[in-house]
Amino acid sequence: MISGGFTCTCCGQEHDGLPFGYSMAAPVYWNPGLAGSPGNVLGDEQCVIDDEHHFVRGRIVLPVHDADEDFEWGAWVSLSEENFLRMAEVFADPARVNEPPYFGWLSVILPGYAPTTLNLKTNLHTQELGIRPLIELEPTDHPLAVEQREGITVARVQEIAELALHQ
Repeated sequence: MISGGFTCTCCGQEHDGLPFGYSMAAPVYWNPGLAGSPGNVLGDEQCVIDDEHHFVRGRIVLPVHDADEDFEWGAWVSLSEENFLRMAEVFADPARVNEPPYFGWLSVILPGYAPTTLNLKTNLHTQELGIRPLIELEPTDHPLAVEQREGITVARVQEIAELALHQ
C-alpha cells in the first residue's frame, strides 16, 4: 500500500491509502449453504465442491509501472482432480517449485472487467514454500490478460479501489 490517500472519483471523499491487492474469499461456485455438508470444503488455500470440483487459491500479479510494488488479485483456479491431488501431495515439499504448471480455469468474477473473467484459461505455477501459486493467464486480448502482460498504472489501481469500495 502506498502512503497517503486518494480522492475518490465516485464519492468525492478522501480515502486512506491505496490498496495494491484484493482477494476473492471463495470460488464463484461456492455458497455458504455448502459448508458442513459431505464432500464440500472451503479452506484458506483449497476448496472442494461435491467431491468433484477442485479449486486452489493463487495470485494474479499485475506490474504497476509508476509504483514500487505490483498489484495482486487473490483468485481461485479450478484444477482437474489429478492436478489437485498432485499439488496437495507436494504442498509441503520445497522442490515443488520444480513442478510443471497446472492447467486450470479462472473461477472468480473480478470487478471492472468486460467480458467476465470467469473461465479464462490459466496455468498455475507453484512457488516457494509459504508463497501462494502464481496464476498465469492465457495470453489473449482479454483486458485482464493484457494488464498482466503489459502492466497497469497507479491510476488504474485507484479505479480498481473505487470499484471495490462502491460495488
